[in-house]
Amino acid sequence: MRTKSQSSVNLKVIFTCCSILIFLVIFFAKSNISSSKPISKTNLSQEKEEENQATPEGCPTTQQCTKMPISLSDALVHYATSNVTPQQTFEEISVSKRVLDKKSPCNFLVFGLGHDSPMWASLNHGGRTLFIEEDKAWIEIVTKKFPNLEAYHVVYDTKVKHSDKLMELGRSEECKSVTDPRNSKCELVLKDFPADFYETKWDLIMVDAPTGYHEEAPGRMSAIYTAGLLARNREDGETDVFVHDVNRPVEDEFSATFLCKGYMREQNGRLRHFTIPSHRARAGRPFCPVDVNRRR
Repeated sequence: MRTKSQSSVNLKVIFTCCSILIFLVIFFAKSNISSSKPISKTNLSQEKEEENQATPEGCPTTQQCTKMPISLSDALVHYATSNVTPQQTFEEISVSKRVLDKKSPCNFLVFGLGHDSPMWASLNHGGRTLFIEEDKAWIEIVTKKFPNLEAYHVVYDTKVKHSDKLMELGRSEECKSVTDPRNSKCELVLKDFPADFYETKWDLIMVDAPTGYHEEAPGRMSAIYTAGLLARNREDGETDVFVHDVNRPVEDEFSATFLCKGYMREQNGRLRHFTIPSHRARAGRPFCPVDVNRRR
């Protein structure tokens, strides 16, 4: 039998050997890792560069970056800090928004540059929204605040006080002919606008300008007629046309006559919504659809 002191010495020797063995294993393991990939400034910068290439700047590496579009952020700041609200009501705006929800991003033509313009551009994010405006000074004010908005300055040669005469002219055969507005012989059509205005296939058109609340104002007679002609003259498909302020005689009569009651989808408050199909896609289509009630 071994004595107690001998057993204690043997245990100490075994413990010491085991400790040394563990230390050596850890040491050699670290040495192998370091030698396989030495850490240097060059490797660190390469790794950083690869990481930057794989991940968009400013985005976390663990999730996809979804940066808010500038048009939306501008609109949010504008409406949060302004006491001026769009002239259309919530219910009226909702009519156009439902169509934009389905069609955007798309080509959206808006007659009028106003307090609601940042909203329309945001609702059509990723598409093209073009504003047609009669007031050059107002364009400079708005686009200085919202440089991402696209606006054209145009001049109208009509007046509200001549609307009755223009309505009679609009009933002529020349105004029922579907063609490129630049080649039209109808006196109601808008000409001398930028070429892009005529050559773009517009999916939505909003007529909320020019000014039309007094006799000397240019009125929306030509804007409404031309919107309908642009829609009919597109190569295929259909165009949604919206007319605001239909509580006034000009907007009421000209939209019903030249955009056609048969194409009207709904009216909410002072806003009417028409869906006008291409007349080039089907030969012989009448200017306005036949009234079913009239045939009975």
